[in-house]
Amino acid sequence: MFERLKKNLSNLKEKLKGIVSEKREEITEAQEPSEVTDAETYAAEPLRTEEGGAGTATAAEEEVVVEEHIGAPEKEAVEAIERRVSAVPSGSATESEVTPEVTHTGPAGEAVTERAEIPHVVEREEKEKKREEKRERKIGARLRAIFRREIVLDERKLDSILEEFEEELLGSDVALPVAEKIISNVRQNLTGRKHGANEDVSAIVSNALKDALLSVFPDGFDIVYFIRTHEKPVKIVFVGVNGTGKTTTIAKFAHFLMERGFSVVLASADTYRTGAVEQLEKHAAALGVRVIKHKYGADPAAVVYDAIKYAEAHKKDVVLADTAGRMHTNVNLMEQLRKICRVTKPDLVIFVDEAIAGNDAVERARRFNEYVGIDASVLTKTDMDVKGGAAISIAYITSKPVLFLGTGQKYDDLMPFNPEEFVNNLIR
Repeated sequence: MFERLKKNLSNLKEKLKGIVSEKREEITEAQEPSEVTDAETYAAEPLRTEEGGAGTATAAEEEVVVEEHIGAPEKEAVEAIERRVSAVPSGSATESEVTPEVTHTGPAGEAVTERAEIPHVVEREEKEKKREEKRERKIGARLRAIFRREIVLDERKLDSILEEFEEELLGSDVALPVAEKIISNVRQNLTGRKHGANEDVSAIVSNALKDALLSVFPDGFDIVYFIRTHEKPVKIVFVGVNGTGKTTTIAKFAHFLMERGFSVVLASADTYRTGAVEQLEKHAAALGVRVIKHKYGADPAAVVYDAIKYAEAHKKDVVLADTAGRMHTNVNLMEQLRKICRVTKPDLVIFVDEAIAGNDAVERARRFNEYVGIDASVLTKTDMDVKGGAAISIAYITSKPVLFLGTGQKYDDLMPFNPEEFVNNLIR
């Protein structure tokens, strides 16, 4: 189950571990004792310019200067380098750029001499100042990270790996907005946090991936607690398209509730599909529960209403209503579903679709959520799903929890969905 997504995450994990290990080795090598230990000798050396003289160093030379000095283990070496960096002049103007002096008469009649500001000179000085401040911050942060033994990853090194991983996510039925969110979270978790050089590399990467995936899931929902504490009967309407296992899921859910001590009544509100009533009656007979039904073509809202009244009269805990499968693009049928919800006022509306439908299931979930406002989802046929992206995508797109995963045809083949267990299974 979900083999492709597991493989994608495993490959990403190994690549990220390589980057983290490489960074840790750089820090370890940088802290090895240097042959030269005179800090002030470092400070006395002029920083090179592109012309070879003293002055402001280029970006490439900044790296050279740092690499020449980070081998010194003494703290005074770091301080000396930082003093030398701060002492570097921000640049000097040429003869043609020297600001001219202007003399004018002051308020008391005295002669006042001032320098006139030349716009392009002022602009250049401001740019040089900002560039110098940025360079000082960069060198200072890098030196501090080395002496504190902190791993600070360069975001640019992650880009190519994460771009490739995003394509793999899309191939695993993860919707584009969800893939982008996961990638953003992974990047932030690895580059936006400081990690100790002695931390376990596998733990750093695994935790980053785990947090990134968990962040796309909404808060969990305890359906048993909800039913146990809610006013009875609890009214639950199941919605979805034809052929996704909705009726079978209702039977499985009835079995799940009965095992936990709840009494159940079924409402056959699919009054259009031939054989729908008979299918639900067959499940009811196997489970030993009552089915409320009308003739084919009857008003489905009336069927659910009658089932609620029956449950009230016979002190039943839960009403599970099966509705006709309908395509989310059929406006008339979707309006009818709205009527069912408006008349019966269900406590929960649960969307059912098959995991193997991938992004089609994600789009249908989004549309059903817009029309009737779903409260949770159930994904069927997950035992046949090698990709695994539908559960993540539906939860993120609808901002509603996934309650169960259907894993087979038996009544016991309904697995409560736990986001943390799901993610741990993917990245272990």
